[in-house]
Amino acid sequence: MRQYLSGMPVLVLFLAMLFSPKAVFDGAENGLLLWFQIVFPTLFPFMLVSGLMLSGGGLAVISRISGRLFSALFATSPNGSFAVIAGFLCGYPMGAKISADLVRSGKISYDEGAYLLSFCNNTSPIFIMNFIVWKTFDREELLLPTMLILILVPAVLSIFFRRFYLKGRKQFPDMSADEKGSAKPLDFELLDSSLADSFESIVKVGLYIIFFSILLAIPGEITSDHPALAALLPTLEMTNGILMICRAVPDLTVSYPLILGLTSFGGFCSAAQTRCMLKGTDLPFLPYIIQKLTAAAAASLLGVLYMHVF
Repeated sequence: MRQYLSGMPVLVLFLAMLFSPKAVFDGAENGLLLWFQIVFPTLFPFMLVSGLMLSGGGLAVISRISGRLFSALFATSPNGSFAVIAGFLCGYPMGAKISADLVRSGKISYDEGAYLLSFCNNTSPIFIMNFIVWKTFDREELLLPTMLILILVPAVLSIFFRRFYLKGRKQFPDMSADEKGSAKPLDFELLDSSLADSFESIVKVGLYIIFFSILLAIPGEITSDHPALAALLPTLEMTNGILMICRAVPDLTVSYPLILGLTSFGGFCSAAQTRCMLKGTDLPFLPYIIQKLTAAAAASLLGVLYMHVF
């Protein structure tokens, strides 16, 4: 009986795809274009360079430059500072990928990896500026409050999240001296390995984007007759979800907090990408979802306050 119940969602999806071939094609096409034109050229170079840094000794340089500052702000180890930098600057799912890579290579502890995952896997500032503020809202005066809310919310929440992982310590231990292997020479073999790993990761990200874009496209016009479905669909994929909210809710005092919340959460597509990046680390996924939902609620609340106070 349990086997039949677990297979029902897949059967329903299969039948929906059979009866909506055009929606499936359009969704797959939109997802592919989003990945190929925006996500691939944005994320792949950072994935490649971060892989080279982790294996080729560049991490030690970053740790020496930023370690003290981030240890004071976020209680991270020197090596953990790299995940914070990448997670806030590069966008989903770079924070999760680098945190997982650091745990796998023994450069940070498991507890620190779980802590980093709780707050440093975020939307990039470039996406916030270009897509949300300028393209979606077309309101330049929203740039500063939007940036501040979406960056400061996870940073402030890290103060509360770290209490669950520090376990009485002031900061996470520096594991530089206990690393499993020394830095490899920067040669063709290392480049080839980093290229393969980065390409595998970016392709998986693309496949998730295509899959969730198909899920968004299949319901089509029936969402207007089903308010619950109309509310749920934007949470599947962040980029298309933001556009759906903007079209469905013209009132900025309502759409602005909703979009801030969705952006802070990242959508279920970003969550699936994150889960994929964590494979082989045993880093907890359910607490990550709870922490992202907490950040989404906080960002939405601040959006409401901004709309009504300013």
